[in-house]
Amino acid sequence: MKKIRNFCIIAHIDHGKSTLADRLLEYTQTVEARDLQAQVLDDMDLERERGITIKSHAIQMKYKYNNEEYTLNLIDTPGHVDFSYEVSRSIAACEGALLIVDATQGIQAQTISNLYMAIENDLEIIPVMNKMDMDNAMPEEVEDQIVELLGCKREEIIRASGKTGMGIEEILQAIIERIPAPEGDPNAPLQCLIFDSVFNSFRGIIAYFKIINGTIRPNDLVKFVNTGKEYEANEVGILKLDMVPQKELSAGNVGYIISGIKTSKEVKVGDTITHVKRPCDDAIDGFEEVKPMVFAGVYPIETEDFEDLRASLEKLQLNDASLTFEPESSAALGFGFRCGFLGMLHMEIVQERLDREFDMNVITTVPNVSYKVFTNKGACLEVHNPSGLPEITEIDHIEEPYIRASVITKTDYIGQIMTLCLGKRGELVKQEYVSGNRVELIYDMPLGEIVFDFYDKLKSISKGYASFDYHMNGFRPSKLVKLDILLNGESVDALSSLIHFDNAYTLGRRMCEKLQELIPRQQFDIAIQAAIGAKIIARETVKAVRKDVTAKCYGGDISRKRKLLEKQKKGKKRMKQIGNVEVPQKAFLAVLKLD
Repeated sequence: MKKIRNFCIIAHIDHGKSTLADRLLEYTQTVEARDLQAQVLDDMDLERERGITIKSHAIQMKYKYNNEEYTLNLIDTPGHVDFSYEVSRSIAACEGALLIVDATQGIQAQTISNLYMAIENDLEIIPVMNKMDMDNAMPEEVEDQIVELLGCKREEIIRASGKTGMGIEEILQAIIERIPAPEGDPNAPLQCLIFDSVFNSFRGIIAYFKIINGTIRPNDLVKFVNTGKEYEANEVGILKLDMVPQKELSAGNVGYIISGIKTSKEVKVGDTITHVKRPCDDAIDGFEEVKPMVFAGVYPIETEDFEDLRASLEKLQLNDASLTFEPESSAALGFGFRCGFLGMLHMEIVQERLDREFDMNVITTVPNVSYKVFTNKGACLEVHNPSGLPEITEIDHIEEPYIRASVITKTDYIGQIMTLCLGKRGELVKQEYVSGNRVELIYDMPLGEIVFDFYDKLKSISKGYASFDYHMNGFRPSKLVKLDILLNGESVDALSSLIHFDNAYTLGRRMCEKLQELIPRQQFDIAIQAAIGAKIIARETVKAVRKDVTAKCYGGDISRKRKLLEKQKKGKKRMKQIGNVEVPQKAFLAVLKLD
């Protein structure tokens, strides 16, 4: 065990985590030269296309130091705030972390929040300054920031470059010298922590674990403590680029187990694995349950695909433990699921993965956050969906979730960023200078306001410099109203939203205008209305397609034409009673993208 080191790489988005991991794998010759490609650990097409890491990936390296061979287990983590749950689980399986800071951009919001997560778990932090080969690197300034943040010595900071391979050897030596070996007893009863799982259509569910105590061998009878199910370990092994079976794995190691589990409910991330014959006394404290921030309805385009969608979501949930879902139905869209996501990027990625990996075409409704509704009788309901709101007469008040947001930016952009935050009903808590020309603004804001486009606007205002991070900060009473969209007097529940009173009029008007452009003309007039309760606040009309019935009249008395038009009008009226309006899918999507 003294020769094992478990560590992860944490940083802000785009500070070069995956590139640095490539160099480490290349230097330790874990990956053959022919298999080497950029971001070798990002194995999803989506990750390669977007250049972001979505899943954390574990891999084992061997490294010789002072003529002794060490085993290094590396976990590369995502940087985006929407995937912070992946980071928290990776941190739980490690004893140390490489904190990577971009020498051209300095410390950013995600750097700080991931660092705090690592410190809470008592990890040994090794600061690394990446991208030293860039012309616009500012090593002295960034070193000052790191020293201020960590309170470490200057000589402890390693200067490196993931592109050229500079400083890689120093990093490997620092990992061996500074990160403690895992503690644990190979002869104690087995205790393993599951930190990830994937679905394989041939071999069932594969769980990745870290062994805290004990030893596991193939054909052992094991038990999953939380679910209480027992299995035979068909295969255990370590994670290189592919899975490598082993005769045994003992305390301190990170590996995988295949035991032919077929149903996804039987594997929970954060669960403990132990032996059936000699179980451990207590389960390991898992991870805190993740709290979804954004909720949206996901519906199959064809109603009969409902069960396929359920199966696809269950398999996806194995690979992405932060996704939650429960069945719901809608008058406009039929049966589907109400899904909880960690943010808009997470929602977009899940939708994309359903399409690519499971060939499921889905419609997603307007995303919203969860509210607490207090009724006149003193009851408190949690509402994830506008249609679940009680009658207005029964509501005493509604509370919405607030977040504490931290924005780190250059001083040039403070004015515009403050205007943006105030426009989103933000309240400035404090403002402090991180270093020379960088300032941290801390705001309290409603979560519902930042869900849609706050991040994109922040990036464009600050030319990509500002970084953003947030955590939940309780609920507060708020003046919220339910905005309904009516087509010919019928409410379309998939387009309803809960929104702050001040923004309701503008949003209602814009939704009506957008729908008027997108709903095709029918044989009768369609009235599109936005309403709050019984009050109509905006209206647009899609005119009917009409045949020119007066074409055959020429000259003569006007009453002849009028008679024909009246006759047509009666027909249109009758048609309107039996006709129903189909909202095309692109109209749903366009309304969701209203900025």
